[in-house]
Amino acid sequence: MARDFSSLSIRELRERLLDGPEGPSAQLLAKLKRDRRRGAQQLYEIIRRRFERDREETLRLDAMLNFERILWRSGVQRIAGVDESGMGPLAGPVVAAAVVFAPDVRISGVDDSKRLDAEQRDTLAALIREKASGVSIGLVDVDEIDRVNIYHAGLLAMRRAVEGLPEPPQHVLVDARTIPGITVPQNPFQRGDGLNFSIAAASIIAKTYRDGLMAELDRRYPGYGFLRHKGYGTAEHQRTIRELGPSPVHRKSFPYIREVLGECSEVFYDLKSELDAARSLAALQALEDRIDSRRAELGIEEQRKLRILITRRWKGV
Repeated sequence: MARDFSSLSIRELRERLLDGPEGPSAQLLAKLKRDRRRGAQQLYEIIRRRFERDREETLRLDAMLNFERILWRSGVQRIAGVDESGMGPLAGPVVAAAVVFAPDVRISGVDDSKRLDAEQRDTLAALIREKASGVSIGLVDVDEIDRVNIYHAGLLAMRRAVEGLPEPPQHVLVDARTIPGITVPQNPFQRGDGLNFSIAAASIIAKTYRDGLMAELDRRYPGYGFLRHKGYGTAEHQRTIRELGPSPVHRKSFPYIREVLGECSEVFYDLKSELDAARSLAALQALEDRIDSRRAELGIEEQRKLRILITRRWKGV
């Protein structure tokens, strides 16, 4: 900027420093601070706050990209971040995503999908798809979940996501687990979706893709509220399952669904009925003793469910 700030009107300053395509440098910000006009000082505060936010975001992204940069510098170009969505819900598929970026790509705002609202996730998902060199989805449907169990279904979805990339990755970064059947090197990161850029991007893609599938299931199976709770076991969702019965996309292998379907042992239902009727500390203590005495007649999940229920009841009495 050739002219001194004092020779520019506040409107000109705003157009150049606030509304322009490029943000001001630290040097220009210091120069504006010396302009004692009231309007200039107000503009300085606005720009200073924006400058600080941008700097913090730059530092955050630098930290999230640390591992990718180490690999890029070593000559590894195709790094896939992998994450899944939908392990906990009572209904719907498990979805995983794999995302590969060219070296030094950065997208402001990318973070663990759970820290973002739906609008932020949708906006970022579009940017990720635009800037990524490869995006792939791996899906495991309800029948497969019930057949192989949810833990292995999550691993299978992640493997399918990696295998579906347009070019095989040279290295895989994954949230928390190691994906079986992948021959390239991989690194698991605990809470990687909040610490690593590529994994965080994959978490956003997986979450938004699955949310779209649950919106379609909401239209196909009205009344269950899939659009609102995305299949998670909210109180509303549990109530609708009891009222309507499980739909074809509910996970029949999950303990709660098995309970609703009447597939638990008679002992479990008898003890649960006693628990529902227990109203005193003495009754709860006697019931706890009966549960212990009949443990051999209960499945592991039935024991776990009864322990959870009785613990909650102890806190409420």
